[in-house]
Amino acid sequence: KHRKEARGVGGIFFDDLDNKPPEKIFEFIKQCGNSFLPSYVPLVKRRMNSTFTAKEKEWQQLRRGRYVEFNLVWDRGTKFGLQTPGARIESIFMSLPLTARWEYMHIPDKNSREDKLMQVLKQPKNW
Repeated sequence: KHRKEARGVGGIFFDDLDNKPPEKIFEFIKQCGNSFLPSYVPLVKRRMNSTFTAKEKEWQQLRRGRYVEFNLVWDRGTKFGLQTPGARIESIFMSLPLTARWEYMHIPDKNSREDKLMQVLKQPKNW
């Protein structure tokens, strides 16, 4: 909904599992946990020594800005926390990035990696 962009390219929203029996949810969580390291470690090993440019860092900061926007405008947990009397605001904002960036009407260069990502975010695949 936010800016007509998907929030990311994947993820699990556990509140979408409300209508499942607890045993099925627990099995799902175990499968996720058992799949994480075999999937994630090869990605980290392949990328851990990669360098990045100042332009790529700016792009990362812009995407982090979108994450902040989404959380403040749409995220049910964040909104609930902010509306709770006596809430510890620091606890609510702990999931936000330390740094982010906004630019007015930013459009990535045509056919760049950033542009390709935007195409995926604007037309996400329904897994």
